[in-house]
Amino acid sequence: MSLRVTSPVAGAVVELTEVPDPVFAEAMVGPGLAVRPDEADAEVDAVAPVSGTVATLHPHAFVVATEAGPAVLVHLGIDTVKMKGEGFTLHVAKGDRVAEGQPVIAWNPRAVRAAGYATICPVIALDASAEALTARHSPGAVQPGESLFEWVS
Repeated sequence: MSLRVTSPVAGAVVELTEVPDPVFAEAMVGPGLAVRPDEADAEVDAVAPVSGTVATLHPHAFVVATEAGPAVLVHLGIDTVKMKGEGFTLHVAKGDRVAEGQPVIAWNPRAVRAAGYATICPVIALDASAEALTARHSPGAVQPGESLFEWVS
């Protein structure tokens, strides 16, 4: 089975090693890529990278589990849990079914940076091996809904 995982935000694709958090940078929770978001003046939506069920939902992060089982984590910024939800607006609830590209959380990367946190967004294939990710997006610009990687299981 192959699963296409798409970008939840607009920005620049970078390797996980560029994430300023060892849990992500060392792929402790799984392999993936990260997106350095564009900093718009207004709130923007982070969208579902795959279709499935919202398995975990926090103001700063979410997991979508596909029907086939694989689950993808999207983390909006680093240490943004410390913002206690301020500046984040949930569009869905835990347990909701979402379609790839559907808005999940609205946030403002500029406000995150102003609060002193990194805005980079890790997109992680949970419980996957690094070898399972193919067709990886090369470093550079990406739009929401563009493919980040294929997850082969």
